[in-house]
This record gives sequence, C-alpha cells and structure tokens, in this order.
Amino acid sequence: MSLLANPRLRLFIGAALISLSPVWVRLVDVSSTTSGFYRVLFGSAALVTYLLLTRKRLQLSRNAWIMLLIASVFFALDLWFWHRSINYIGPGLSTLLANFQVFIMMLAGIVLLRQIPTTKQMVAVPLALIGLLLIVGFDWSELPSDYKWGVIFGLLTAVVYAGYLLSLRQSRMGSSYRSPTREVAVVSVVSAVIMAATVVVEGESFIIPTAQDLGWLVSYGVLSHCIGWLFIASSLPEVSTVEAGLALLLQPTLSFVWDVLIFSRPMAALELVGASIALLAIYLGSRPASKQAQGVR
Repeated sequence: MSLLANPRLRLFIGAALISLSPVWVRLVDVSSTTSGFYRVLFGSAALVTYLLLTRKRLQLSRNAWIMLLIASVFFALDLWFWHRSINYIGPGLSTLLANFQVFIMMLAGIVLLRQIPTTKQMVAVPLALIGLLLIVGFDWSELPSDYKWGVIFGLLTAVVYAGYLLSLRQSRMGSSYRSPTREVAVVSVVSAVIMAATVVVEGESFIIPTAQDLGWLVSYGVLSHCIGWLFIASSLPEVSTVEAGLALLLQPTLSFVWDVLIFSRPMAALELVGASIALLAIYLGSRPASKQAQGVR
C-alpha cells in the first residue's frame, strides 16, 4: 500500500508543505502583490488540472457561486495583507498572527450562530493576548514603524482569512462532496484575476526577474497552495479532531522554524515563551467539532 494512502501522513506532509508558503514569499524578488498573484495563478492551474484529470464537475448552485465570489475577495485581501506582513516581520510571526483567525471564527460563532464557547476556548483568548504581548513587547511606541505595520497587517490577515473560511463554508451548504476542491479551485482562479488587477492598479510589474524566482513561485503555487492543501483536505475526513488540531498547530510552528533556520531570525527567550503560549492558545481555540475548514494556510 502506498505511504500516501495513510491519511495521517498526508495530513502532516500537507501541513509541512503549507508551512513553506511564507518562505517562498520572503525568498522571491518580486513585490508582495505580484507574489500573491503568481501563487494563485500557478496554484489554480494545478487545481484545475487536477479537476480535469479526476473528471470532477463543478455543479455549483447560484448561492454557492455568490459565496465563492465573496470568498475570493476575502482571499485576495488575505494575500495582500499577509505578504506585506511576511516582508515586514518575517515568515514565523506573520504566520502565527494570521492563525489568530481561530479567535475571529470563535467570535463569529458566538455572534452569528449563537454558539457557546467551551472552557478551553475561553482560556485561549487571554492566553493569545499574553503570548502576543510577550512577542512584540509591552512598549508599542518603541517598536520600528515597519514592525508595527507587520503586526497590524498580520492581524488584519487573521480577520479577512476568517471571512474567507466562513464564506467558503457557506458555499458548501448542501454539497455532497466531502472535500472542497472545486470551491477552492474557483476561489483560486477568481483571486488570480483580482490580484492581477491589483498589480496593474499599484503599478507593479509581472516580470519574474530570474529562473530561481520562477522556481520559488512555482513551488509556492504548486507545492504549498495546491498539493499541500489537497493532502490536508483529503485527510481531514479520515483523522481525529486532535490530529487535525495538531496539523493546525504544526504549520505556524514550522514557519517559525524555517524563519530561524533559513533567515537567521534571532529569538529572545521572552519571544520564544510568547510564541509557545500563542501556539497553545491557537490549539485550544480551534473548534474541536469541526474539521471542515481548518485555518491551515
């Protein structure tokens, strides 16, 4: 039996591949918006190819199309904010902040769905704030301007990514398919169009300077956006909620590791403690009852 037939192996390989997403952004020598465009361009090409090879039909309702268009706008905003955060504060912290979407999703569940938060989720919120304070420091006014913007963009990423997940979940109401491959392919294509228009409006260039940059961008779109996501999506229905939560935790953790190993990010003891507390909060705050739309980037 193939090793990839093991859903747990696919889950954690997928999380590892997706954890490389901010690394590609930092390595490539193009603008933040341009790298976002090529992520969804190459990623959507790979996803559409997969759908054609597996002969999956769209068959989406009118409501699903509307929600997917909304999801596409949220996802384009997610890339716009996140890529700038990566370039300002690095892959590790930017990805950690983006995963604070767990708490936005929790708030949405309370306000929109009248869901009562669990004790673990209630504990997770103050833990996340403590972790964030330990990472960025208590004297905000002393931080460099770029660092402040990186933190702000990272938190805005969490907000719009939660909007994307909620819209994607709404688009799948009544769907008979276990995996949202078709929906994510549609979002990727539409997001590519939005990002292309944004590149033009901002006056940025579509030119990829070197073959090495092309390799980073193809890796970003195919390995992280397409294959990593497909591995995770295909495994979630077959694994426990604990394992799904660990995959959610693994992705920002590995992004921090790559940041230290590849970009020599200095890690003070207090910052390391803060990151550990924030990761614990993300794990506790993730809804254990839902594996449908885990916030894995």
